Amino acid sequence: MKNDKMIKKLICILIAICLCCGCQDSKEYPTKCKESPSQTEEQVLWPSQEQMDVLSDGNLAFIDLTHKNDGYICAKLLQKTAGIKLQISKDEKKYNYDLKTMEFETFPINMKNGTYIIKILQQIEGTRYAICTSRTIDVQLTNNLAPYLYPNQIVDYTKDSYVYKKSFELVKGDKDDLTRIAHLFKYVVDTLDYDDQKAKDVSETFVLPDIDGSLKSHKGICFDYAACLAALCRIQGIPAKVIVGWTDIEYHAWVEIYLKDKGWINPKIYFKKEKWNLVDPTFSDSKNSDYEGKYDEVYHY
Repeated sequence: MKNDKMIKKLICILIAICLCCGCQDSKEYPTKCKESPSQTEEQVLWPSQEQMDVLSDGNLAFIDLTHKNDGYICAKLLQKTAGIKLQISKDEKKYNYDLKTMEFETFPINMKNGTYIIKILQQIEGTRYAICTSRTIDVQLTNNLAPYLYPNQIVDYTKDSYVYKKSFELVKGDKDDLTRIAHLFKYVVDTLDYDDQKAKDVSETFVLPDIDGSLKSHKGICFDYAACLAALCRIQGIPAKVIVGWTDIEYHAWVEIYLKDKGWINPKIYFKKEKWNLVDPTFSDSKNSDYEGKYDEVYHY
């Protein structure tokens, strides 16, 4: 176990060296990144609910569509009722979210511009749901990166969250976003250990990531790893997606991070401009750290 931990830390150190100094390899690693000002707390983006454009069945749930063009909508229950879902769909793609609270939660509008259908669903039996109300909306995003800069039900944090304070602490003094990403990535890999028992417990059910709980307990599954890193980045104004899908090994969660003027970066921290790439803190912290197989997205948040 000690040797495994040393190997993990060595991998992280090597990644950090590659990020900050550059490497000579068959891939083109960046030797430097353009300096950029640090994110201030006043610049962190937070969802709001002006309720200027709403959808509700009048009984079970309420949806605020005001900020659909900013990359998110907000929804809540009107009464404590089990089996209520929010469905966001576009073309053939559908995202189903459980509504569990009478407080507003945020949900991403993450399928680019176009026509979306928003529905409130109520469980009838098993996987059978009835449509309580629905509406078609037109979305024209003001910023294509906006859905990946706000907290949401999957990447969930507030100003009072542990991860919020930790994000600013970790990048204090950093001069560019590449160095910031390196420090945030290294923190997640160094802090979390994979929770095999939790993985067994949730193998047949969907459980939301617990960002603060994972960072404080130093344990989590891939969904927690990914949500933690995405939150740390978003707080710093760095767009980040949480992806869930298939690898050659298993159903898995990872992260894609956008670096201004460079594009999207992948697990090996080299760049391919104008293409989404991957960052995988879970595999970097495991026996699969040398994984170079496929990543097939099913959903992203």
